[in-house]
Amino acid sequence: MISFGPVPSRRLGKSLGINNITSKKVCSYSCVYCQVGLTHTFSAQRQEFYDPTVIYSEVEKHLAKISEADKPDYLTFVANGEPTLDIQLGISIEKLKLFGIPIAVITNASLLNDPEVRADLQLADWVSVKIDAGSETIWKKINRPVAKITFQNYLDGLHAFAREFKGKLVTETMLVKGLNDSEEELHKTAELVKLAQPFFAYISIPTRPPAVKSVLPSDENVINQAYQIFNENGLNTELILGFEGTDTGFTGNAFEDIINICSVHPIRQDTMDELLFKNNANSTVLETLLHNNYVQKVEYKSNSFYIRKFRD
Repeated sequence: MISFGPVPSRRLGKSLGINNITSKKVCSYSCVYCQVGLTHTFSAQRQEFYDPTVIYSEVEKHLAKISEADKPDYLTFVANGEPTLDIQLGISIEKLKLFGIPIAVITNASLLNDPEVRADLQLADWVSVKIDAGSETIWKKINRPVAKITFQNYLDGLHAFAREFKGKLVTETMLVKGLNDSEEELHKTAELVKLAQPFFAYISIPTRPPAVKSVLPSDENVINQAYQIFNENGLNTELILGFEGTDTGFTGNAFEDIINICSVHPIRQDTMDELLFKNNANSTVLETLLHNNYVQKVEYKSNSFYIRKFRD
């Protein structure tokens, strides 16, 4: 379950995902909107997960299985938790660079106060950092960080990384209705994003089933207001609001593709149908996975999604 896809990405084109966190979600946050679900193990301590040699080998085998048309634009560390918790992340990035494909890392930015984390991320070509709030109170409400991480730790790390990183740095702000989308908070958030000086400042909304069922995307007028406020701060702002499409890569093994993708990336029904079709599989595969509790079906905003169901 290390690599999956490629999946269509609104930021990266075709993205071959790399899940470098084993088993259930291990994270420094438990964000209310997280599509992977609630955090199973809270941690701010880096540790070993997969051996970098194993990650390289699994990605190599995956690349060999997919068609030329599905060759990825990026190899992306997007994990079942926070990818920078992997103490061997830098070694893995160095090994994967041998494929000649740009490396991306999507991080919640909570560990950037650690110089070793920043050094590891310097090896990447593209890094996305999460900036959901400009005030400590809202930051805690939306991200629900482990106690060891303070808002000041987060800010210090964010500023240090923004100064040092030589690759393409982008930010992502997820708007949740009634939580971080007041006009006052949007101004504070935009000011914080501006300090990072990102290549792009992305504004997004929840489009997949969130960890907290009551979470809803901000209203259209609020999204427009956020866009205007970000632009007024001189930010190169883009909205990520819609469905990214069903064109998911496949390996010929429907069971593995479904499990590997939905461990990190909930699969919408239309995407699932196309994935089964590409793998020359029928609904029996999905029914078996559901029956054996490998995946579960959930509803969100009039759509059905399939997500990984980890066993206790």
